[in-house]
Amino acid sequence: MKKIFFLLLAGCFLNSCTKLDLNPLSEGSSENWYSDETEITLALNDLYRTYVWGLEQNLETERMTDNWSQRQAVHAFAAGSVTSEWTLAEDTWLNTYKGITRANTILNSLDNAAGQISETKLKQLAAEARFMRAVFYGRLVFLYGDVPFYTDYIDIEAAFRLGRTDKNTVLQQVYSDFDYAIANLPVSYSTSELKRATKGAAYAFKARTALYMGEWAMARDAAKGCMDLNVYSLHPDFAEYFLSRTRNSNETIFALPQSLALGQFWATTNFYPRTPGGGAVAQPSWELFAAFSCTDGLPIDESPLYNPRNPFVNRDPRCAMTIVEFNTPFLGFIYDPNPYSIRVQNTATGALVSNKDTRSVDQFAAYNGLALKKGVDEEWSDDKRSDFDIRIMRYADVLLMYAEAKIELNEIDQSVRDAINRVRARAYKVAITETTRYPAVTATTQPALRKILRNERRVELAWENRRFDDIIRWRIAEKVLTKPIYGMLDPNDLKTKVVDRGLWFFPSVTEIDDEWLPDFGPMHSTGLIKLMVARNFDKTRQYLWPIPSKEVIINRNLTQNPGY
Repeated sequence: MKKIFFLLLAGCFLNSCTKLDLNPLSEGSSENWYSDETEITLALNDLYRTYVWGLEQNLETERMTDNWSQRQAVHAFAAGSVTSEWTLAEDTWLNTYKGITRANTILNSLDNAAGQISETKLKQLAAEARFMRAVFYGRLVFLYGDVPFYTDYIDIEAAFRLGRTDKNTVLQQVYSDFDYAIANLPVSYSTSELKRATKGAAYAFKARTALYMGEWAMARDAAKGCMDLNVYSLHPDFAEYFLSRTRNSNETIFALPQSLALGQFWATTNFYPRTPGGGAVAQPSWELFAAFSCTDGLPIDESPLYNPRNPFVNRDPRCAMTIVEFNTPFLGFIYDPNPYSIRVQNTATGALVSNKDTRSVDQFAAYNGLALKKGVDEEWSDDKRSDFDIRIMRYADVLLMYAEAKIELNEIDQSVRDAINRVRARAYKVAITETTRYPAVTATTQPALRKILRNERRVELAWENRRFDDIIRWRIAEKVLTKPIYGMLDPNDLKTKVVDRGLWFFPSVTEIDDEWLPDFGPMHSTGLIKLMVARNFDKTRQYLWPIPSKEVIINRNLTQNPGY
């Protein structure tokens, strides 16, 4: 019954447990809780649990984008089939409000510790709770628009009177919370293993929220505030940064650590090839593959350096750091999806083994021939688990947010180009000043820089749960998610129509439009690639998620978003 509103009112339940005299260290469960720093910190720890950050786990939002390919399946969001009973919308709503209620409970209980904790420390603890509340409300506003809003304890009757508050009112509190967090959170903590919210995280998340809301000046200033702390820098090696062994990098601003020893890990089987023991269920899309520029900075349909027969050559280094290059060692075997390559080498023994990554051998090999490389290492295949940090905010994103905000303000100066070039030069493993060794951005106009920036975000942040946010806020989902998903022909046709004619891997150059989006239609019309599944994003309703139907049913004051 009415379970979500009971969870919204968790603060009330926390108070109601007094008669049971319960005081567990994992829960703030009675009115005598929050009396010292340990209890408050333990309560705050709940806000770092992964259930509150569900959209950042398991590539949840990446699945809904054009960066993702999964055999002949398509996510319900991209298929346009989501309803007000969509599980992801319901779970996100529920768990985000759980986090908000927890943060509110902490903030409204801090007086319990007055006299026990210094005023400075109390402000820091309050800042951590307010940071979390700001992130959570910012998430709700972005996904659902106007939402129920409260910062105090509310009883059952008050809960059922809650309607939707104008998002601009909610955002006023969000930005106020971020400002308080910026003023009172430390720049860093004494123990490097602790990845708690910091001043830099508050700046960065304020920048992200403001950027998503089109508050360009605020986003610019918040991103610049994070940059001016001078505590973050780009990890020297792009590929190494995403490996599970890379911990506590100066690039990481906010992350959720995992530990195999504590049973916290990511099941990896679906995301790496079948020869080493993976499932090859999902892989980077052809659309993402086509997004990586050539080493001259031009898209593949404009650059004379691009060769569709050898599509990894002369490409942005992040291409082969994100997608496994053909005929190269990967997880102990040569990776080769060619239909004639029925045996490949075990790189440790030199022996030839059955190549399960060609569909001539295994029908469930990657339907588009691609495999994920970003973040993948031997740990993925030895026990099919990985405890890499769930990175939610990193410095490269802040640099690109700063550049985007300045571009949208039409404040075109060298700092814009420098922010993008720092990210790009790192991919090439050169200094930003070595402009002859990477395609340094030199554009000076808003339209040109906007195009460059948007694609730079895509290739830099691919498979990090950022693409979904971008295509929604840029209002290009109606274009991106109505293009079909294509893949390779079935093995026999692939041999005769493509490989035997010398057209492997791509039969022709893919056309790229002004949004840097590819058009595989011409190849399909000539019968050289296969349509796997259609997408059908509905622009009339899907730029906002549905309010969960059960919420609307039990609260007559809560209205639904249009089209649901």
